[in-house]
Amino acid sequence: MPELPEVETTRRGIEPYLTGSKIKDIIIRQRKLRWPIPRQLEKELTGQQVRSVTRRGKYLLLNTDVGTAIFHLGMSGSLQIINNDKPAGPHDHVDLLLNNKTRLRFTDPRRFGCLLWARSDPLKHKLLCKLGPEPLSDEFNSDYIFNQARRRKLNIKSFLMNSHVVVGVGNIYANESLFMAGIHPKRAAGRISQHRYELLVHSVKVVLNDSIKKGGTTLKDFVNSDGKPGYFQQTLRVYGRGGEPCTQCSAILKEIRLGQRSTVYCTNCQR
Repeated sequence: MPELPEVETTRRGIEPYLTGSKIKDIIIRQRKLRWPIPRQLEKELTGQQVRSVTRRGKYLLLNTDVGTAIFHLGMSGSLQIINNDKPAGPHDHVDLLLNNKTRLRFTDPRRFGCLLWARSDPLKHKLLCKLGPEPLSDEFNSDYIFNQARRRKLNIKSFLMNSHVVVGVGNIYANESLFMAGIHPKRAAGRISQHRYELLVHSVKVVLNDSIKKGGTTLKDFVNSDGKPGYFQQTLRVYGRGGEPCTQCSAILKEIRLGQRSTVYCTNCQR
């Protein structure tokens, strides 16, 4: 599944083409995504100028004067800027035709993504209103997460992946951040000191920023806004490396399941 760095990489890739452009037409080939595409979207969005392209968690927001188009890439979706003459494939469900002779194409083989429409403040939409702070913002700090974790028995990896606590720290980046901070993924969130949370907050920001700079993580179905995979996977230190030597101490990395997700850690470096 595309995670926050992939979504932010996509946002940065499509933003220069969309901001200030008008949406001349909308082609919808498949309305039945995770939720049906609202019927009023074509009428209300067509002819509007895109004022900005923003992100909230893993949601991409195309903001106009009359409302906001809300995209989610789901398990396998992608958004690409393409030329108008590129034919549509079987999984190319939506095209937004722009007045700069390009179009934004939404592709989603598994159809777990979505395209929704919000007339009012999109941050009050039911899918966004209860999300936690952005992990790269000042709101995500050791005071905040330490207070959120008090008396919590949930393991720290699942706690870190809870979008109500902090958005966008998916499985790959939770593995990597906990390794960098030296924290065992099974440790109870409420049994971690504030000093160690300082290390974890710093690690989350470093890992995510590094991944964004490198274009996200190559996933089986994911491509970024220019149709190319990311390259962060080349520097993953634990995720996907179960049974291999730790890059710090050479101990064999252990792989388990936590919350039905693959979890890899070093029994020597993470406590």
